[in-house]
Amino acid sequence: MPATFSPCALMLGLMLGCGLAQASEQPAPSALATRQGIPRPAVIAHRGASYDAPESTAAAYRLARDLGADYLEMDLQRSKDGVLFALHDDNLQRTTDVAQKFPQRKDSPANAFTMAELKTLDAGSWFNQAYPDRARPGFAGLKILTLDEIIDIAQGNPQHKPGLYIETKEPQLFPGIEHDLKEKLQDRGWLSSAGSKLAKSELAVGQGKGKVVLQTFDKGSLELLHEAMPKVPKILLLWIAPGYIEPASGQAFASSGETDKAAFYARQQPKDPAEFKRWVDYAKTQGAIGTGPSATLTAGGEQSYADLVQPWMNQYTHDQGLLVHAYTLDDPVDFKKAMDAGVDGMFTNRSAELLKYLKRSSNASATQLLEASGY
Repeated sequence: MPATFSPCALMLGLMLGCGLAQASEQPAPSALATRQGIPRPAVIAHRGASYDAPESTAAAYRLARDLGADYLEMDLQRSKDGVLFALHDDNLQRTTDVAQKFPQRKDSPANAFTMAELKTLDAGSWFNQAYPDRARPGFAGLKILTLDEIIDIAQGNPQHKPGLYIETKEPQLFPGIEHDLKEKLQDRGWLSSAGSKLAKSELAVGQGKGKVVLQTFDKGSLELLHEAMPKVPKILLLWIAPGYIEPASGQAFASSGETDKAAFYARQQPKDPAEFKRWVDYAKTQGAIGTGPSATLTAGGEQSYADLVQPWMNQYTHDQGLLVHAYTLDDPVDFKKAMDAGVDGMFTNRSAELLKYLKRSSNASATQLLEASGY
């Protein structure tokens, strides 16, 4: 007996068919990464190899490079006299001796200092005090680095030239930083593809087409980055909080009255699936090639945040033709969880551990490489 279909059933079938067809039109994540020239899974050295050496210093970036990380990640700021440099915090007190060098200005933001003043600061000794089991005499006196100096480090190993993964940090504090970044990258030859005659210098380094990846939490900065550098891969970082992905709780940690930051963030969820999808859709509309979602760490800790790498979230992102680079994972249990959920790359403080997990370990250990570099 031939089957019969109601009009409603027929319409539902057509809608489902169209949805499946649309999803199937998107290439597999591996093809997405290949098209962008981005390794998969990508090893993104968060502020360098920042578990083993002071974050955002020459020691951390050289070690990440020599271990074989795909990208040197940094937070970009601009000094009072217009020099681009890498530093995570707006304030200098956590990672420098600013309180000793400039006691009257110790609470001033980093961008209130000239580059010459920033270069007088010790950005390494704090690490020896905070982590005595990883302390090294060579870390004392390490300096804040300019973007130029990090580019030099990225180019400095003939056997492995990592790419740059650059965040516009608090871009509202640095009007025009997107244009400044474009000018610097162009001047150093990092905006031209391998072999291009457009490069202003001899380099064709990093990962070819994907040798620079730009990242930001800020929607306005994403738009400006895309306007300035439309062909450069861009990532919209994802975060649950009022003003970002709206939380189901509607409450920020600062106003929650809770003391366990990791536990608070681990409980956060988008107010509904549509809210998460809205941010992914926005990223795609504005030219991003992927998202950078937060992750909840098994052991908790200060870098454990909301779980935005759930399988359905990653699948939806992939269905839109976007990659997923999760932050910030350091332990094999979390590497496995993220990979099983479908991420395409990870930010990590422990490049050596992630490379080992991916069976891409260097022939030399972190200790050997630090010693070889004079630390």
